[in-house]
Amino acid sequence: MLYLLLYPLTGKFALFNVFRYPSFRVIAAFILSLLLGMLIGPTLIRRLRQAQHGVTNIREDTPEAHQKKAGTPTMGGAIILLCTLVATLLLADLANRYVWTALALFLGFGGIGFLDDWLKISKKNSKGLSGKMKLGLQTLVFLGAIAINLDPSRGMRFPFALDAHLTLPFVGTHLFNWDMGWLYLVFAWIVVVGTSHGVNLTDGLDGLAIGPSIVSSTTFTILAYIAGASLFVPKAGSLVYLADYLYIPHVPAAVELAVFAAALAGAGIAFLWYNSYPASVFMGDLGSLAIGGGLGALAILTKNEVASAILNGVFLMETLSVMVQVFWFKRTGKRVFLRAPIHHHYELAGWAEPKIIVRFWITSILLAGVALVSLKLR
Repeated sequence: MLYLLLYPLTGKFALFNVFRYPSFRVIAAFILSLLLGMLIGPTLIRRLRQAQHGVTNIREDTPEAHQKKAGTPTMGGAIILLCTLVATLLLADLANRYVWTALALFLGFGGIGFLDDWLKISKKNSKGLSGKMKLGLQTLVFLGAIAINLDPSRGMRFPFALDAHLTLPFVGTHLFNWDMGWLYLVFAWIVVVGTSHGVNLTDGLDGLAIGPSIVSSTTFTILAYIAGASLFVPKAGSLVYLADYLYIPHVPAAVELAVFAAALAGAGIAFLWYNSYPASVFMGDLGSLAIGGGLGALAILTKNEVASAILNGVFLMETLSVMVQVFWFKRTGKRVFLRAPIHHHYELAGWAEPKIIVRFWITSILLAGVALVSLKLR
């Protein structure tokens, strides 16, 4: 919004020229989101505590130690949604349909999470929406977000302003660049919904989910900027796209997604201030589903769908642990893990909660490094 309002005034006020540069707006979005979260956090947490009257949505199938956290307010993910939304609306180019696509998935999935949390609190149980209902609503939000990119002028083979090509990390686009056509929508749905559920499953310990979320959104800030940015080379006398140099897909619109990703990272850090062990507030499904939707959107829009499996490896590990546990128990009646998701396995194995949290954070940072290295090793 500020970009569209202030940049045209550059002729009268030279200072406004800074809004021309995505790098400035990326940094500004991060700082604004972080500061806003720190400011509104205490008030919002106090109001959540008053509104929920000590009602808890802690799952009954979690380890016994978790029941001691009863009374901690949930739905603190509202801090993340509000701060990310404000910073993005103020500093991103709102004429960019990719920005609206990311916001639609982020806010839409957050709305589903809000409904889930509200049902848990109002009914005073930990079940909320059924799995089928949640999946159905996520599918509707996904289709609505994709519809933003509808462009019939591209032809019916794939009438969307989306890149339907699939690329692989560590493999240059000159070696592998598969045009999936309509099949890409199914693949994109799996990436977005899968990421959302992965973050949701990881949200079981204080600060466990938000740590990797901050790492992923920060990394996506870099990936989005590289996918769309260009550099002027004096010797050549022309612009050179970083994506072409690195043999990764060039997505001109993706540079504005760096603003959204940076805002998400800043909001995540602000939330971590209140969610770190011992947590003053839980993010709830409102936060975890929204973050997953936002990270999934960044993955498909910046053309890092497969690389996101590496970057979001902690979320993937948590998801696979549940799938393996359910499959093996139904087949043999025995458990692979003491309890799933896998962070509960380590709890029951005797690991202290802070140790699990920090080690998962470290793992996330290492995986982010691998994802970034894949840009060059092609």
